[in-house]
This record gives sequence, structure tokens and C-alpha cells, in this order.
Amino acid sequence: MIALFRLLARAPLPLMHALGGLLGWLVWALAPDYRRRFRENAAQAGLTPEQWRPAIAAAGRMAAELPWLWARPAGESVLPRVRQWTGDEALGAALASGRGAIVISPHLGCWELLGQALGERFLASHGPITALFRPPRKPWMAALMEGSRDRPGLHMLPTDVSGVRGLMRALKKGGYTGILPDQVPPTGQGVWAPFFGRPAYTMTLVPRLAQLTGAQVFLGVCERLPRGRGYAVRLQPLDAPALADPKASPEEAATAMNQGIEQLILSLPGQYVWDYARYKAPRAEMETAR
Repeated sequence: MIALFRLLARAPLPLMHALGGLLGWLVWALAPDYRRRFRENAAQAGLTPEQWRPAIAAAGRMAAELPWLWARPAGESVLPRVRQWTGDEALGAALASGRGAIVISPHLGCWELLGQALGERFLASHGPITALFRPPRKPWMAALMEGSRDRPGLHMLPTDVSGVRGLMRALKKGGYTGILPDQVPPTGQGVWAPFFGRPAYTMTLVPRLAQLTGAQVFLGVCERLPRGRGYAVRLQPLDAPALADPKASPEEAATAMNQGIEQLILSLPGQYVWDYARYKAPRAEMETAR
């Protein structure tokens, strides 16, 4: 499997996106539970079929991107594939001020590429991006992903208490981090807050980091461009006072964050992972540091 991924990593992006689009529709045709969950979540967001239908092919393209993201040759930069940048000046200004920054990106577009692109772009001026990483259980996949995380511009930490402390230290020093804010956190690490009008267990990590470090929160997305032409990175400050207000309740802060995430998703509904089980119950608590 590793050899196959390394072979596919050399294929042109237009070809992989074309094959991925076919894969997305094949899975859609063969998986009724997937279709049901996909439709239910998209309907919860108030979308029409015309709005969510492109996300079927986008899901396959996401899978087709993984060989290049995880198994491309060492030293190969991701930046040539990022054709457009928007809002990077605002992020750079926040880092230059010493304030630090938290970039939150939901399961939208190519979020795997976003962290790598930010880390490379700001490495020389502000060091690597710091993020949490939980290795997969399958050994071959863990080996591939471990290599993808061991690249310039990335500083990966374990998904435990020691990792959270590492994020805190990086932000207090004026660094930056990337977080998937629509992941369902472990029990005790979140609160119930509305997400597209339905209660969803929502992480409190982002508000806590913002409140304790003073870091500025940004919304980020790495959008796939048509016909495999590459990607466009868009960043924007999240204007949500409750998110960074120590006096705000955890529910108020989580609701404010979710509202920003909703707006970002609705700006690009055809590239959101609508089958993600956002409304599931939380799992067991995060592992403690050893």
C-alpha cells in the first residue's frame, strides 16, 4: 500500500482529481447509509440539492489527494500548487505583532494541505505551525502519515494534555496553530452548542486558547480550484467577541465559534464533508500526559 501511495503521489493533480470525482460518485451509488447521512446533514444546513451535489465528487477528490499529501518525495514543496492567497497579510500582521494566531478550518476543502501550506509560507519569518496529531491505528497508514508530518514548517504534538500545553506555549510566544474545530471532542472537552440549528458537542479548546493567550482567531480554507488547477487559500479574522472574552460562558463562546464556521461552510458548500458525524455523542476522555 505504501508503494502504491508513493506511485500515485507522482500523478498529475488534474488526473487525480478526475479519478477522485469518479470515486466520489461510485461511493455515493454503493453506500446507502452514506447517502442518508450526507443528505440529512446538508438538509440540516438548509441546502438545496444543487448546492450540496458538488460535494459528492469533492469527497472522492479528498481521498485522491492523500497520496501526494502523505507520500510525495521529501523536500517537495506544497506552495507551487497554491495558486491564490487571500488574507495571508492579516495573519502575518498578527504574528508580526507577537500576538499569535489560531487558524481554525473545518472539514472543508483540502484542510490537510492548509496546515502544510501555512507552515511553509511563514516558516522563515515566524517558524513552523504547531498542531495536534493522533496517528492512525493501521501501521501502514501511520507510517505514511508520520512521514507527512515530518516536513519543514510543521511541528506536531500528541493529542493529549502535554500537546495542549505545547500549543499554549507556542501561542504565548507569538506562534500559530491550526485546529479542526468541527471535530467532536472527548467527553469533558466540550459543550453542547447549536451547529446549523442542531445541538452538537463542540470543543472548548479554541476559546480556551484564545482567552488564555490573547491569540487572534482566523477562519481558514484551502479551496480546490476547478479541473485540478491547484488550490486557493483564504484566511479571515473571526469577528466573534465572545470567543476571546473570559467573561463569556463556554456555551456562548462555542456558539460564536460555530456561527463563524457555519458562514465559512456556506461560502463553499460543495467542498464540505457532509457525511461527517458532527452530531454524534462524544467519545472517552483525552489521554493524560505520561
